[in-house]
Amino acid sequence: MKRPQKKLTPTAGAERHFNTLISPVITEKSTLASEHNQVVFRVPLEASKPEIAEAVEALFKVKVKSVNTLRNKGKNKHFQGRPYTRSTVKKAIVTLEEGHAIDVTGRI
Repeated sequence: MKRPQKKLTPTAGAERHFNTLISPVITEKSTLASEHNQVVFRVPLEASKPEIAEAVEALFKVKVKSVNTLRNKGKNKHFQGRPYTRSTVKKAIVTLEEGHAIDVTGRI
């Protein structure tokens, strides 16, 4: 069953873009993706592909070629015999145009 999409609450200009990109994902796999002009970000579950592309272009002054998203559903785990569920996370894989790059370890 498909859920209806929620809209992000409108906020002032650049603040909306900062709320769209939570953090860069810095793993071995995302570092390998950077060789193919791709950057990976954690984003809110409600964020859409056009919102993500707009935020990346506005904050980093680069041209976005495409955006792919994926949702990792939270796993059921146990800690000291007590069950809990990890949070569901949405990631965005942003492909940049040729000649553009983002240094995610640096500052905005």
